[in-house]
Amino acid sequence: MFLIDRQNKKAVSLKKKSFSELNLSERHDLQEWIANNPHILGENLLIIQKEFDGFPDTNERLDLLALDEGGKLVIIENKLDDSGKDVVWQALKYVSYCATLTKSEICEIYQRYLGADGTASEKIAEFYDEQDYESIRLNPAGGDQRIILVAANFRKEVTSTVLWLCNHGIYITCIKVTPYQDGDKLYLDAEQILPIQDIGDYQIRLTAKKQEEAISSKEEASRFKLRYRFWEKALPVLREKTGIFNNVSPSRDNWINGSSGHSGISFNPIVKMDGARAELWIATSDRDKNKSIFRELENQKDEIESVFGRELDWQELLDKKGCRVCVYFQDHGLTDEENWDEIILFLADNLKNLMTVFKTPLEAAVKG
Repeated sequence: MFLIDRQNKKAVSLKKKSFSELNLSERHDLQEWIANNPHILGENLLIIQKEFDGFPDTNERLDLLALDEGGKLVIIENKLDDSGKDVVWQALKYVSYCATLTKSEICEIYQRYLGADGTASEKIAEFYDEQDYESIRLNPAGGDQRIILVAANFRKEVTSTVLWLCNHGIYITCIKVTPYQDGDKLYLDAEQILPIQDIGDYQIRLTAKKQEEAISSKEEASRFKLRYRFWEKALPVLREKTGIFNNVSPSRDNWINGSSGHSGISFNPIVKMDGARAELWIATSDRDKNKSIFRELENQKDEIESVFGRELDWQELLDKKGCRVCVYFQDHGLTDEENWDEIILFLADNLKNLMTVFKTPLEAAVKG
């Protein structure tokens, strides 16, 4: 690695160091760097636990546990100057232990990691840019987990094993990390050496395509079909009651979008497995504008709720871009098909009322 001196047109070589020379440790240094900035590994990851030891009948613990953008669990094993010869076997054991983790267990693991610094379900929803935690799939039954190995040097027996596993659809990445020193400054270079970047991306896409064609999640298919049938039944009532949703088709999602006439702001019905809600969703591309509109409306809370006829739930969602005002139905949910008519009537009536009471205040707030 070179430091470029632009003024003197020179490239100054930085001193390549070993972690041991710098008195750096795997647990207290390298692991913390990655936990605090997972982009070191070349992708967007959500670290959900360090030194995870939640395996029955064993005292083993993995270094870092994460989620990737596809909902897959990622086991991260860190070594310093040498990968060792058993790192692949060690990581494979950990990934087998984690393969059975359920969504609720993953959320609990992450909550222990966060402590009092946040709510796991909300932070997971934010990571996946989803309105509802319920709609997110984590560690799906038909999916695969991933492994990332991090070390300054990888032994030949490790790289050859990784190559063989990659060719057989196992998601393993080797990241070579090298520290450099320039006086008192310390630099870290991280390079993906396996799979080779261009070829690796192709292999991953090809494997994913094969798995998508070969594996069908019965749970997902059942839930999607149930939602689709619900919206097929609900949409005619919603259209008649509200006058919107005319160009909306049944969806496999747990919500559909109802236009408010203002870009980024909608009146949405949401159905969940155990309930439903009708909401005003404020989510333009401008976060500050969303908060401003919400606060302007909230200043008229008493008057709005008086006209609406009941209290509303006002959620500014400070850690998110959007805001919502909603009313909940908790007597029945999507699984109670015999009560769908009651849920649909609740959504239609309350959306109509939300549209009525917010029409004038919303226009004024948007104009600002």
